Amino acid sequence: MSLISQNARPKNEAKREDDMKEKEAEDVDALKVKKRKRGGKGHQQLAVEQGDNGDGVEAGTTAKASDLFFTDRSADTVLSVYREDADLPDESDDALQRKPVWVDEEEEKTTVNIAKVNRLRKLRKEEDENLIFASEYVSRLRAQYVKLNPGTDWAQLEENELYELTDEENEAVLSRGYENVDDILRTNEDLVVKSGSKLLPGHIEYSRLVDANIQDPANGPVNSVQFHRNAQLLLAAGLDRKLRFFQIDGKRNTKIQSLVLEDCPIHKASFLPDGSQVILSGRRKFFYSFDLVKATVEKIGPLVGREEKSLEAFEVSSDSQLIAFVGNEGYILLVSTKTKQLVGTLKMNGTIRSLAFAEDGQKLLSAGGDGQVYHWDLRTRTCIHKGVDEGCINSTALCTSPGGTHFAAGSDSGIVNIYNREEFLGGKRKPIKTIENLTTKVDFMRYNNDSQILAICSTMKKSSLKLIHIPSYTVFSNWPPSNTSLHYPRCIDFSPGGGFMAVGNASGKVLLYKLHHYQHA
Repeated sequence: MSLISQNARPKNEAKREDDMKEKEAEDVDALKVKKRKRGGKGHQQLAVEQGDNGDGVEAGTTAKASDLFFTDRSADTVLSVYREDADLPDESDDALQRKPVWVDEEEEKTTVNIAKVNRLRKLRKEEDENLIFASEYVSRLRAQYVKLNPGTDWAQLEENELYELTDEENEAVLSRGYENVDDILRTNEDLVVKSGSKLLPGHIEYSRLVDANIQDPANGPVNSVQFHRNAQLLLAAGLDRKLRFFQIDGKRNTKIQSLVLEDCPIHKASFLPDGSQVILSGRRKFFYSFDLVKATVEKIGPLVGREEKSLEAFEVSSDSQLIAFVGNEGYILLVSTKTKQLVGTLKMNGTIRSLAFAEDGQKLLSAGGDGQVYHWDLRTRTCIHKGVDEGCINSTALCTSPGGTHFAAGSDSGIVNIYNREEFLGGKRKPIKTIENLTTKVDFMRYNNDSQILAICSTMKKSSLKLIHIPSYTVFSNWPPSNTSLHYPRCIDFSPGGGFMAVGNASGKVLLYKLHHYQHA
């Protein structure tokens, strides 16, 4: 039987048996000395406040001597005026501000005799106190516990500090970063997830899934595949003039919608990074914009003041503000994604073959027939650097890492050079690594979400798709699969979480693979 039930008495008996007796001034002085010895600021305050016992009786009147007695205020409740006696958190702490989920109404009707049981006498505030309500009893127990078990400074986090508890051995972290430990009990998300784990070189673990476009294969080569930023939507477009959307789950890959452009075989299709539109182009002097929210198609062009007959090659800035088209005679055409109008041009020597954005759309890289890589500042519309791509005569592909720290340049000889951008801009011409695993023209390159994989492919040879491990800069030896053919790969994309890899080929299929190192799509 609990202490509450053992010592419970009716509420009408809860009146104190005797009033507190008057104390002599000598007792007060003696009490002050004892409090000073204990070093408690709250006890010194007690000695001053003890002059009035609450009944209007002056402390100077006669009373029994109790030199051996002192009042322990440290077991007071959180609401007590003697808070400094208990080593409690500050009032601003979330734990004190939160309201209890459930309150027992019986606590206000039940009393506990704390003078009857020896181990409870330390909870008294006054010498002759015996009966208290159950709610008060619980509060004093909590305060007593805090006093006996003070917190440690190193375990206290700042108010605006997020949890990121790591385990170096298992390379695991607490999911998402909770502001309060109690929030863990209020979510159904994974508490421990693999994060920041390094992909090992040599072999990559993967499995073949159902084709992404199994419900509606293309009738011609697939020139573009790309995942939406929500990782569930995939677009596939090709020369059959159709744009298709699929919901990727690895099992059914349901077709959601398709769009036919009667007058434009699609050479490239790309989501805006904000996910609001799809830009489509071909060997035409115009291009299309498909609004995903309004489900409307807009035909744009020809561009005012330009005579380009083909806008098939373009790149979209990572801030979704600009579209850079490859123009004639070394011109780069900058088009606003909002107005769809030409807002500027850039001119490089020779012909231009490839483009890539960096630094959140503030910088643009271009390369072409002169074998040099140009760096442009889009804020001033000027070339800030020009450097030779080592061993390259004709550049055919460019790709920057998601963080913008590295870029890869491919050539028509099959050579891929990987550079550090800062070092290249500083004048260093030597690439970090030269990849020589392709023997035909490099047509397409793509980094995955965490820059640990670089995919390079050539459309001129079957299964000519290689996966490069970063930062060891070595090719995964078990890719491409030896038992199946990739046909002629034309495009590739990784899902935002890295879990899926889609490969479009010339036979109209979009092959889908699961990369087991990454836990989420």
